[in-house]
Amino acid sequence: MRRRRIEELMTREVVSVHGDAPFKEIVRALTRHRVAAVPVVDEADRVIGVVSEGDLLRKTADRTAAGDVPAVPGLEAWERAKAEGTRAEELMSAPAVCARPDWTVVEAARLMEVQGVKRLVVVDARDRLVGVVSRRDLLGVFLRDDDGIRREIAEDVLGGTLGLAPGTVTVEVKEGRVELCGTVPYRGLLPVIERMCATVDGVVSVSLTRLAEGTGDITTRSGGGRS
Repeated sequence: MRRRRIEELMTREVVSVHGDAPFKEIVRALTRHRVAAVPVVDEADRVIGVVSEGDLLRKTADRTAAGDVPAVPGLEAWERAKAEGTRAEELMSAPAVCARPDWTVVEAARLMEVQGVKRLVVVDARDRLVGVVSRRDLLGVFLRDDDGIRREIAEDVLGGTLGLAPGTVTVEVKEGRVELCGTVPYRGLLPVIERMCATVDGVVSVSLTRLAEGTGDITTRSGGGRS
């Protein structure tokens, strides 16, 4: 079973700034290239952090109101320091949340979910910047055509991995929704089939309601694909 890697989905031409980049240079970079964040790199192109629109807007939000009253009360010391920063290394969020080029879509999506971020900086083994991958990039796997999904499930999952004889189980795919029909040697194979089909790139859902064990019909369930 082939899994699409981050290196196939990521943006390779990435706008970055150095740690000593001044505030306005960062704003110009975001505006000129229409991006919401830029990696911050050192002289060896190693990623040391990320500056986002949110990091920059903190300065505007923290401007004092009349009577020297903080516009945003209750900020912690580190938040106040970032609001007062003027260079990338003072404004950035660090360490950056990074991924490796050989990661799968699932691995990247899980890290995004855990960290609560919309994009990951992609670095090589030496932590040098090689790309950026966003939520939108990951969602691109669901644009995969139905025939490609059908062939992978029939040939790689059912035939190659599970060793089912050709024609034992037929695969129908419509808009990423997979439905399997036919017979399997034993009931315990059903959750395995469902789980493996659900992890195929581009699968939205998996239905086993038309599968049977041997010659007798059995009750099965429908399961969702990857999130």
